[in-house]
Formats: sequence, C-alpha cells, structure tokens
Amino acid sequence: MLRPILAVFEPFVLALLGTVVLASLLPARGVGVPIFEVLTTAAIVLLFFLHGAKLSREALLGGARNWRLHLAVLTTTFVLFPMLGLGLVTLPFVTGTMAAGLLFLTLLPSTVQSSIAFTAIAGGNVAAAVCSASFSNLLGIVVTPALVAILMSLPGASASISTDAIEGIALQLLLPFLAGHALRPWIGGFVTRHKPLVSTVDRGSILLVVYTAFSAAVVEGLWQRVSGESLAVLLATCCALLAVVMLLTLGLGRLLGFSREDRIVLLFCGSKKSLATGVPIAGLLFPAAEVGAVILPVMVFHQIQLIACAVIARLYAERAGRAAALT
Repeated sequence: MLRPILAVFEPFVLALLGTVVLASLLPARGVGVPIFEVLTTAAIVLLFFLHGAKLSREALLGGARNWRLHLAVLTTTFVLFPMLGLGLVTLPFVTGTMAAGLLFLTLLPSTVQSSIAFTAIAGGNVAAAVCSASFSNLLGIVVTPALVAILMSLPGASASISTDAIEGIALQLLLPFLAGHALRPWIGGFVTRHKPLVSTVDRGSILLVVYTAFSAAVVEGLWQRVSGESLAVLLATCCALLAVVMLLTLGLGRLLGFSREDRIVLLFCGSKKSLATGVPIAGLLFPAAEVGAVILPVMVFHQIQLIACAVIARLYAERAGRAAALT
C-alpha cells in the first residue's frame, strides 16, 4: 500500500513542483520573456507532433468496436465533468481565478499514458483504454476550446476566445498533431524504439510551458492573490471532485452492464484530466498573466489523480490475484 502512495514522490511530480518553485523565485523577466515565449511555442509544437506520431491507427481501429464503452468515457469527460464544473463555480468559496481554473479543468480531455498504464495494472481492457484515451485526447484539441468559449462566458468564470487563439489552436496544436500522425509510417518505428527519449521531450515540454506560465503569473502577483487558505480549499475541492467522478463512473459501468475489464477502463479513462493537453491549451486561450493561476487547479488535480489511481489500480490487481489463487 505504501508504494502507490509514494507516487507523490515520482520524479515528474517533483519536477513540476520544482518548476513552480523556480518560477516563483526566479521568474522570466525583461528580455527573457520573449525568449521563453518562442521556446514555449516550439515545445508545444513538438509536443503535439509527437502525440500525433505516437497515435496508433491499428489500436484505434481494434478498440473502436466497443463503441458503448467509448461513448460512456467521452460522456463522462465532456458532459459529466463540465456539469460538475458549472456546479463548482456557483459555490461561495470558489471565486475568481480559482473558479476559472476549476471550470477549465473539467473541460479537458482524459490523459493517455497514465490511463492506459493504470488500466493495465488493474487488469482492465488495455486495447479499449488505448482507443478511449487517444480519441478523448484528440477530440479535446477541438472540443475543449469550444467548451471554453461556450461555458466560460457564463457567470462565475469568464473567458473569451479571440481569432488569434483559434489560429493558435490550429497552428500550434492541431496541425502538428495531424502532421505527426501523417508521418507515423516513416517515424513511428523511431518513436517506438526511443520511448525514453520521447518521454523526456514530452515531459520537458510541459515543464517549459509551466515555467513560462507561472513566471508571467508571479510577475503579476500570483502569490499575493493566492493564500494558503485558498490552496487548502483548492486541494479539498479537487479531492472531492475526483471522488465524485470515480463513484459516478463505477455506478455507470454497473448500470450499463459492462464487464469488469470495461468498468476499469471507464473508471481510469473517464475520471482523469490531461495536464499535457491542458497546459498548452490554457497558454493559447488565456492572457499570459492569468495562465499560471488557471492551470494551478489542473496541476493539483493531476497529482491527486496519480496518487488515487495508483492506489486503486494496485487494489484491483491484488483482488484479481487473490481471486485467481482461489480458482
């Protein structure tokens, strides 16, 4: 039981926290700002190019037969979560940038790598998880900005999408993703053979985007506006949100008569939100000074979901092992 809990000390989690500390103590200023903006743009393009190159058409086609499961995952991700987000922003203790960040969090697609990994650990339907998580992430490039435009114009948390933001989504996210996927027949083998290198580039890109976003927010006085009490409220709210969604996905899986393997897919793919997709999209949709505050709930939720899903996946695996031993 202690090993899953130690997921909080996973290197990437520590790197994220270290990046926030670095941006808080030594934010990019002056001539460094345009330099980091250019590097961030390049990192985002590379990140989504690699996401496209990693997407396997064979896995998608193989898992696409289970359309009821995939529809349930997408409904949880892009309907249930946003409804809960709209409820959250009406609470009296959820205001300002916290409200915007929490609502934005609920509009993001599911994660890919960790959803598949936890599904595999728990003994779920891995092929279906690959299909659901990949399609959710691909769809999120278009659906998340659309949901932001529709839902974040409502009272409680506001945002608007300009033509520049739409152009940025197309040029920095969608076009590189499609280019990477189109080139997969030629570069797919390289990506598969060099997974550690690709993972390093993937995570390094996220860290660079986080540093740039938090630098701008810190210069604008982020930590003067966000108190320790606000962080505690945010932590509790993210824990409650994850718990509610997990309980609902478990209930929905049983209601729809899914097998144990498919219920695991719905649990892990339907309850998670992608930091890798969320941070770049936030950087394109929100003013630079607001991005750090907006992605703060995404980062908090990311750590919580890693720890919770690691524990739950291990419990599923142990239960399956005990059942196999009895047969």
